[in-house]
Amino acid sequence: MFLVVVLSLVLVVLDSRFERVDEVRSWLGSALTPVIWLGHVPESLSEWSEDVFTSRDELLEENESLKARLLILERRSIKYASLAADNIELRRLNDVSAQLDESVVVADVIGVSPDPFSHEVIINKGQRDGVTEGQAILDANGLMGQVIQTSRFTSRVLLVSDSSHAVPVEVLRSGVRAILLGTGSANTLELVHVPDTADIREGDELVSSGLGGRFPKGYPVATVIRIHSEPGEPFASIQAEPAAQLNQSDQVLVVFQPTNRRQLQACEDGASDIDCPPADPVAEETAAEGEAP
Repeated sequence: MFLVVVLSLVLVVLDSRFERVDEVRSWLGSALTPVIWLGHVPESLSEWSEDVFTSRDELLEENESLKARLLILERRSIKYASLAADNIELRRLNDVSAQLDESVVVADVIGVSPDPFSHEVIINKGQRDGVTEGQAILDANGLMGQVIQTSRFTSRVLLVSDSSHAVPVEVLRSGVRAILLGTGSANTLELVHVPDTADIREGDELVSSGLGGRFPKGYPVATVIRIHSEPGEPFASIQAEPAAQLNQSDQVLVVFQPTNRRQLQACEDGASDIDCPPADPVAEETAAEGEAP
């Protein structure tokens, strides 16, 4: 027991002071990848069996629903292409030198942290896909969190609901900036140090402000659901509901910001000495629509 305690203390010191354990942690993460995949097998088998035994009527009903949804999305796509063209023209008139163009990679959620006090998930994209620590993670509704650890094949993501996580945000309606903290609850976030006189209302949408350079600007993060002010207190107590489906999303987007443009450009030029993310047809199609006249 004494030897174990001494070894633990040595590893803690090496990790905190000299950062000598990162390589070992990355190797262990890669070695445990098969275990994570095996833990995901029952869910995959369950989904496969449901797909196999789906009735013909259910398939026809789903097909009709998808056709209707496709028509709606096509209409929105045409509208968004027109708005994007107008936006690009306005930027040119204002002499903007560079256009914001984040690239994304689609990833699957293959694991969830068993620790009830830590809100983390594991995705099936890692260093070989170009994923690095600090990259933002989105689902179809908004910001989910950021990558905090990578291995060769997987990455660990800290969700915005974790009590140690913070996001710089701004109110979409009024432009008021604040810091949004996780509370340890998947359904509640908290705005801190907001003056009692700030222009914030229930129902306001909070988006990432881009301050600090960690998260891209303008992505939905949460919606204000409760504001409480105590007489004489300088700050209001403000709670918000996350925009992302933190406990339900199975697929996420890993965002490559313009700071990674040099690496992505090298990948496009055929560089072989770096890890490059695979081509994403969704991102390419979105970019093509944004450049359409």
